[in-house]
Amino acid sequence: MFFDFGAGEVFGLALLAIILVGPDRLPNLATDAAKLVKKIKALSQTATSELRQNLGPGFEDLKPSDLHPKKFIKKHITNALEEDESAPAKFKAKIDPDLL
Repeated sequence: MFFDFGAGEVFGLALLAIILVGPDRLPNLATDAAKLVKKIKALSQTATSELRQNLGPGFEDLKPSDLHPKKFIKKHITNALEEDESAPAKFKAKIDPDLL
C-alpha cells in the first residue's frame, strides 16, 4: 500500500480518526484534507513552471527530480562533453561524469 502501510494499520488509523474526530466531523475533515492536497499539488506545479520560465532556454524539460545537485551537475557536464566532441579542439578535458 501507500507508504508501506498494511491493511491493519490503515484500519487502525481510520478507527483512531473516528474516535478522535468523531463520525460527524470526519467527512468534512476528509474533504478539507483533499482540498489541501490539491492546493499543494497546484502550488508545486506552478513553482516548477515558474522555475522553467526563469531559468530560460535549455531548461524546458526540467523536472523537480533533476534539481538534485549530483544529477544536475552530471546532466550538464554530459551535455557539455557532447557539445565539446563536436567542436575541433587540440586539448580535450577528460571528465568521467560517473565519478561525480
